[in-house]
Amino acid sequence: MQKLLTPFFILWKIYFWTVFVLLAGLFFFIIFPFLFSEKGRLESFKWFVVWSRLLCFLTFIYIDKKVLQKLPEENFIIVANHASYLDIFLMHSVFPNYPFVFLGKSEILKYPIIGLYFKNLNIPVYRENKIKSAKTFLKAKKALEKGWSLVLFAEGKIPEVKQRPKMVPFKDGAFHLSRKTGKPIVCVSFVNNHKILADPLDFCSPTRPGKSKVIISRVISKEEVKKYSVEQLKNRCFSEIEKHLFAKQ
Repeated sequence: MQKLLTPFFILWKIYFWTVFVLLAGLFFFIIFPFLFSEKGRLESFKWFVVWSRLLCFLTFIYIDKKVLQKLPEENFIIVANHASYLDIFLMHSVFPNYPFVFLGKSEILKYPIIGLYFKNLNIPVYRENKIKSAKTFLKAKKALEKGWSLVLFAEGKIPEVKQRPKMVPFKDGAFHLSRKTGKPIVCVSFVNNHKILADPLDFCSPTRPGKSKVIISRVISKEEVKKYSVEQLKNRCFSEIEKHLFAKQ
């Protein structure tokens, strides 16, 4: 069946990335003036919400979001699985009323336009440099102290295609930050984004319009954060996110 659908996948992938590039170019002129100040960062977040929603509208992606537990009133750390680039693009539509910054790999800085956004609005992680990694931790801590929420894809990468949606083990960073700052953790499961937008470098991989299923499930309160160790927090989040990836929807 997938071979029969391959021409459609190719055409839709071309369409999706054409829309994405055009929107990136358009919003660059809108967002660029906001890149260089703290106040501007908040304004830029609002425009990224518009960008995300417009991308969904033009590519016929509907977000089916289920919130199973009331979100904290204070800012928090968002921990999610990562099986598709779509996870990033949709995050602003999933949390439009909770200004956040991404904590992500420094390789993103190499991408045109996106790299500029990321450098000025988010926090790059330099895994190969211990000094830069320590500075990254301090920047993330400072962002949380200023009232920003923080998004981390705790796997640290998108797993191999054949493995998805099964996750790879989580890294410790999100949970160290939570313990250090006392901020609650919100678990997010992107259930089927890997079926809507798979590997962007493989033109024959599945790419289609459809319903993106997102489950905002467990909230680990700041009281629980103080109670559990980093390892316990990591295991609890992993189990919580994973169970929704394989549950019958």
